[in-house]
Amino acid sequence: MNILVIGGGGREHSLAWKIRQSPKVDRIYCAPGNAGIEQIAQCVKVPADDIDELARFAKKEKIDLTVVGPELPLTLGIVDAFQEEGLRIFGPSRDAARLEGSKAFTKELMKQNGIPSAFFSTFTDAEDATRYIQEVGAPIVVKADGLCGGKGVIVCNTVEEALDAVNLIMINEAFGDAGRKIVVEECLQGEEASVLVFTDGQRILPMPSSQDHKAVFDGDKGPNTGGMGAYSPAPVVTKALEEQILETIMRPTIRAMAEQGHPYRGLLYAGLMIEDDTAKVLEFNCRFGDPEAQPLLMRLKSDIVPVLEAIADGDLSGIELEWDPRAAVCVVMAARGYPKSYKKGLEISGLEKAAEIPDTVVFHAGTKSSGGKIVTNGGRVLGVTSAGDTIAEAIDRAYSTVELIQWEGVHYRKDIGMKALEHRPRTSE
Repeated sequence: MNILVIGGGGREHSLAWKIRQSPKVDRIYCAPGNAGIEQIAQCVKVPADDIDELARFAKKEKIDLTVVGPELPLTLGIVDAFQEEGLRIFGPSRDAARLEGSKAFTKELMKQNGIPSAFFSTFTDAEDATRYIQEVGAPIVVKADGLCGGKGVIVCNTVEEALDAVNLIMINEAFGDAGRKIVVEECLQGEEASVLVFTDGQRILPMPSSQDHKAVFDGDKGPNTGGMGAYSPAPVVTKALEEQILETIMRPTIRAMAEQGHPYRGLLYAGLMIEDDTAKVLEFNCRFGDPEAQPLLMRLKSDIVPVLEAIADGDLSGIELEWDPRAAVCVVMAARGYPKSYKKGLEISGLEKAAEIPDTVVFHAGTKSSGGKIVTNGGRVLGVTSAGDTIAEAIDRAYSTVELIQWEGVHYRKDIGMKALEHRPRTSE
């Protein structure tokens, strides 16, 4: 079968890498792809949000299944458009993708269905938001309602910081239309973790836990990014807590979407805050996390293609997943200056040596081929992902590989996975 992967980041490279392992697959296309993806798939220079052109390409090339990586085309309705053309596609509909596309919608849905989360208020007027913040005080979190590439959530330790965040989002329009409405919510304390499930709108197939590192600098300092690294499993998510998350968060959310007439089919990602063995929802995403996809897909032993097909067809019954019991760690190598301004076009060296490291894959994110060389082409450039019998072993292997790769101004966190080492090892998933 022919498969089209939409997107061009590390998540899409890891998806293409995993799909390539399936005996069911004859050919993989990726739009727009990157320098790493083009080594295992045919890249097509079509932007991920050009839905009409992507549909034309899928029909022309007789694509049997399209797999959507990023959130933007999902929230724009690519699944609806493809289905109207009789094209098979993996991902939630536009209405279902509102779980990521509108934080205000999601907070109301959780409130109405008793799904644990932080208290909140929504605002379309900056003055109203200012008065509310002055009344409730800090710490508090200010969020742009729409999509901001993981950068629209501002944790504010003081009232002044919160008022600055309101001005940044609503007055200065730092995130454009995504900030016309904001959510101001309680600042939850604890340790973050992520739980992802495959779902056909009724049934779910859970994945192992994982943990992202959003801040750009060590110790969770500095502004939020799209993610500077991830590991799986996350020891903070015990077996008992995993069951609680599935029963009080994931299943009720999927049920609520079905009751609204918008059944959720695809991958549902819950970003969680864990405190005192209790989980509350920070956010939902309607696709694989990036970089959580990299360690999770490295741990997935089963063929992913039957799962994607089953969800596209709306029936997961009979599908099971097998997971590697080992841990996996992804360290993101970024451009100096990210998540703000940064240079592009810098030559990357050491990729050949890195490719020789066992149990390790270097997933490309912001790269392109230029003059026979691979150069930087984004803020997050590579995701070095390693497996190990323990998280400590995976960490050591990943960082040993990172040291082999260089370009001018390369930046990466030195503490990815360290929180996991503070927990006692688990004997089971």
